Amino acid sequence: MRDRGFEPDFSPAALAQVVSLSPAPMSHERRDLRDLLWCSIDNDDSRDLDQLSVCQPAAGSDVKVLVAVADVDALVKRDTPVDQHAAHNTTSVYTGAQIFPMLPERLSTDLTSLNEHENRAAVVVESVVARDGSIGASDVYQAVVHNHAKLAYPSLGAWLEGKGPIPPNVTAVPGLESNLRQQDAAAQALKRRRHQLGALTLETIEARPVFEDDTLRDLAEQQPNRATELIEDFMIAANGVVARFLAAHGLSSVRRVVRTPAKWPRIVDLAAQTGHRLPENPDAVALEEWLLRQRAEDPQHFPDLSLAVVKLLGRGEYIVERPGQVATGHFGLAVQDYTHSTAPNRRFPDLIAQRIVKAALDSSRGPGRSAPPYTNSELAAIALRCTEREDAANKVERLVRKAAAALLLRSRVGERFDGIVTGASEKGTWVRVRRPPVEGRLERGGEGLDVGDHVRVKLIHTDPARGFIDFARV
Repeated sequence: MRDRGFEPDFSPAALAQVVSLSPAPMSHERRDLRDLLWCSIDNDDSRDLDQLSVCQPAAGSDVKVLVAVADVDALVKRDTPVDQHAAHNTTSVYTGAQIFPMLPERLSTDLTSLNEHENRAAVVVESVVARDGSIGASDVYQAVVHNHAKLAYPSLGAWLEGKGPIPPNVTAVPGLESNLRQQDAAAQALKRRRHQLGALTLETIEARPVFEDDTLRDLAEQQPNRATELIEDFMIAANGVVARFLAAHGLSSVRRVVRTPAKWPRIVDLAAQTGHRLPENPDAVALEEWLLRQRAEDPQHFPDLSLAVVKLLGRGEYIVERPGQVATGHFGLAVQDYTHSTAPNRRFPDLIAQRIVKAALDSSRGPGRSAPPYTNSELAAIALRCTEREDAANKVERLVRKAAAALLLRSRVGERFDGIVTGASEKGTWVRVRRPPVEGRLERGGEGLDVGDHVRVKLIHTDPARGFIDFARV
């Protein structure tokens, strides 16, 4: 963490700030929505719960989707010691060995977490979803909410897919089973709509180190399911609503963008190797059609193809969107208006968005206009910092994963693996193998290879302390 410029520990001033805090007051200006069947859906071990979701019937066959986002700004004011720490790190860093939260745990896992059976202050993002997945009327407002059930991706996803029993804490809340079915149907409609517009179907494999006490036992693959898709699609929709809300109020915002891929010609080459022709210019709809065909024809190797496409698309970044500008958009999600606003316990851009949203809400309550909490130049500096810190956090997390993988592989030096090239530049060539799902440097035989090429490699060296895994091409 320190090598990458992070502050792994909170300052004494930041810790002192949170000692005497209590949950945000439930003022009369907030709508009382505690009776709605709110639930949280997250990882099994998540304690920093940023959002809740619920559905309500709307006109005809439409469904009203509500996402409640933890009101972190109510307790973390700008330029306080806790905020200064958050502005420096800009993100929580999740390594397999230890979590480094952006906010002190008394906040992120308690006072500003939407914990089960607790009343909490929230910012609610509401949108009406039609049967075809289009979004109609929307609204953003402050409310008081109550988490009736803390649900986890694996068990809820298995139930939604008909592969497992209904989670006990679903049956314990009358009406929640039916509401979750509504949420799932609305999320699937949103997903279908996005993919019709060119959102990309990608299945990358993520591996998490599995520990028993302090002993590393395995690398477990994280598989997406209907529960992860539900949250993904609701958050994409909510972030779009917030982006348009801020634009409608004439306010600048920090947008999350993935630009048109500069390495599109290499994607065209990969498609040509499978007998498919893509246009010369970037075309998300055409790319999605090819990806769907490849998933159907070769599901076993589709995660490898997905990883190659992700690498070639390029990373996301944060930029400032000023009033009246044409939004840059997010190529991979096929959305034009997109921000990050639904995880303020974990990401600083989301806390920034929340403060701007609340300024817009304050200005609409009476005469006069509240000044925006940040100038355009301040937002530009924040956007640049958040992009840089996100890249650094990814490197920390990747290093710990590679250290864990090197530890597990050190007894397998000399074995051969099937892999795919994930990086190729003057700095070197990198290869990802499937079992276990780890990435290493190709020390010999990398000449002429490019991202997406399949190779046979031999493991020649590991160094767990430095996270080194070295291969040679067979």
